[in-house]
Amino acid sequence: MRKIVHVDMDAFYASVEQRDNPTLKGQPVVVAWKGPRSVVCAASYEARRYGVHSAMSVARALRLCPQAIYIPPDFNRYRDVSRQVREIFFRHTDLIEPLSLDEAYLDVTENKGGLASATDVARAIRTQIQAETGLTASAGVAPNKFLAKIASDWNKPDGLFVLRPRDVLDFLTPLPVRKVPGVGAVMQGKLEQMGILTVGDLSNRSLPELELRFGRYGRRLYELARGIDERPVEADQLAQQVSAETTFEDDRPLSDLSEVIDKLAARVWEQAMRKRGRGYTVTLKLKTDRFRLLTRSITSPVLPASAQALAEIARRMRARVELPATTRYRLVGVGMSNFPDADDPQGPRQADLFADLDP
Repeated sequence: MRKIVHVDMDAFYASVEQRDNPTLKGQPVVVAWKGPRSVVCAASYEARRYGVHSAMSVARALRLCPQAIYIPPDFNRYRDVSRQVREIFFRHTDLIEPLSLDEAYLDVTENKGGLASATDVARAIRTQIQAETGLTASAGVAPNKFLAKIASDWNKPDGLFVLRPRDVLDFLTPLPVRKVPGVGAVMQGKLEQMGILTVGDLSNRSLPELELRFGRYGRRLYELARGIDERPVEADQLAQQVSAETTFEDDRPLSDLSEVIDKLAARVWEQAMRKRGRGYTVTLKLKTDRFRLLTRSITSPVLPASAQALAEIARRMRARVELPATTRYRLVGVGMSNFPDADDPQGPRQADLFADLDP
């Protein structure tokens, strides 16, 4: 049986800001670019008391908490702290699966320090994080990734929750079904129409019934409701796509996007060189002023030679957008994917030279 720890930094970006500027301690802090179309990157717990949370529009956050202190994000600084935390993880195990800058799964079935239990490992990690970064982290300890992630959220902030195998079913049964991964608002509505409100309700449904209704995801629901999750911690996962995007304060015509595309391509190139190197597929993402999402992709037999070449490919894809010239756009993004395998660096892994998606 595996021993999994999920570590989640508490209000990470906002906590870094409060740590580095003592005048912000105890204040409602919102990390976001301030603008009518910006979204919240992070909110301190003082701001969360007013209902502010990440991914919320800044416009709404301002209505909920007008007295909050808004700070533009500094991702370079957050990455530096994240690397510090990652170094602490490596003292205990090499089986680390980062999910973002502020959270990761760790398989500590065998730990480097010879500590007696996974709980001891989680305690040591949290203590070291606080001592060395001045920040707090919450952790969940459980037999698998699904349960560990739920557990890490149980005693936030600055908490530890241990879910032992013998307690799994009793713990899961009363939970609202939205706690199951993949159950968003739409899926929750479908399950509620079936009379499934809790994980216990879900566990009472048969596998054939769930598969008939939800296909392959039905099996996943069946297993998770019983606390079954066989996914291993996948160390050193490589990014499948590197991308950057921006939302404009004022809608713009397609012809005015060249400069922005160039800047986004430069950001993507920098990330790609740091993470994966060059990719064969370049993607241009657009969202119209009516929230219609368009994605245009080109897969070339040769890798782009520079950030400028990447930008040129992305700009060329505007010609494949078959909407009236009067259309205005609120968002543009550039991405690069289809990275060559280490043992097959000579060509793209897919034969399609052109692929469009227009949902």
